[in-house]
Amino acid sequence: MVIEATSDYWKPFVHLLSEGLNVILVNARDARNLPGRKTDVSDAAWLAQLGAHGLLRASFVPDEPVRELRDLTRARTHATRERAKVAQRLEKLLEDTGIKLSSVASDIMGVSGRAMLEALIAGARDPEQLADLAKGRMRRGADRAFPRAPCLPGPALPGPVRPTHRHAGEADRPDRGGDGPLS
Repeated sequence: MVIEATSDYWKPFVHLLSEGLNVILVNARDARNLPGRKTDVSDAAWLAQLGAHGLLRASFVPDEPVRELRDLTRARTHATRERAKVAQRLEKLLEDTGIKLSSVASDIMGVSGRAMLEALIAGARDPEQLADLAKGRMRRGADRAFPRAPCLPGPALPGPVRPTHRHAGEADRPDRGGDGPLS
């Protein structure tokens, strides 16, 4: 039996039929490179003839354990990329308000960074209060993230944290309906 690989549509058929039949999965490009008519109407008959004469090269279909491992690897890669995108959006959001959290935190999605983000989303404006949320090694550099304004007696946030900033940060919180990694 010959099945043409088209997107992901072939997967359930090959997995089901390969248990009892000799199934050959072929790349559509390989079938089209051979002379002859290739239309949707005559496609099945044409592939059957090519397969019967041994003119098609079978595609590699890994065993079940390898397929599962590949699926898990793909899912992990996707989740890692999504987490990085969220972190970059949040860093851009903070820099828009003048907060340079990435200068003191190697991972703004770490414990200290998330605590500060949560406080900013909740409306905290006091830089000393935000700096107090720093944990461990970040504690030493927290005053670099929230510098003292030269014209004010105490530390000040360099820019405004507008409602749009809070809304954008809120969108990435899974506990409030978002799908980002803040938790």
